[in-house]
Amino acid sequence: MRRIVSLAIWAFVVWVLLTWTRTAEQLIVGAAVSVAVALALAPLGGVAAPWRLLSPRTLIGVIRLAAVSAGRIFVANLRLARRIWSPSRPLRSGMVIAATRQRSDGGLAATGILTSVIVENQLADLDRSRGELQYHAVSVPEGDPEQVASAINAPAERLLRVFGDER
Repeated sequence: MRRIVSLAIWAFVVWVLLTWTRTAEQLIVGAAVSVAVALALAPLGGVAAPWRLLSPRTLIGVIRLAAVSAGRIFVANLRLARRIWSPSRPLRSGMVIAATRQRSDGGLAATGILTSVIVENQLADLDRSRGELQYHAVSVPEGDPEQVASAINAPAERLLRVFGDER
């Protein structure tokens, strides 16, 4: 029952964020769809309880992660705009391998999503056995996979430690 309630709450939050409408009808339909989705997905496995966000340590971690990610997104968008408005700047796009310390599904998913939202890098592939992520980068950073990781995914991974997804 706890799994169903957790899934229903997460599904409802996603519903509200996607529809961005808060009429009574929209909320009722969203609640019904959320319960249906929760019932369908509950047998697939565990889910993080949404009330876990109320823990001070987790809440501070979420706020820090959101702030750092928003800052990196803002800076990346400025760099991309500068590149567009100054086409004479050299372009060093390509594929790059970055090391990762994440091993759990949640940690890898969060790292992939957070680093791909930043317009400079898009996650292309994952090699779990080697602990490597492959990115398409607008501007390829120099160095080995560890050095590349410090420029692309390590900042997000450091902030994800508070959630316990790193081993």
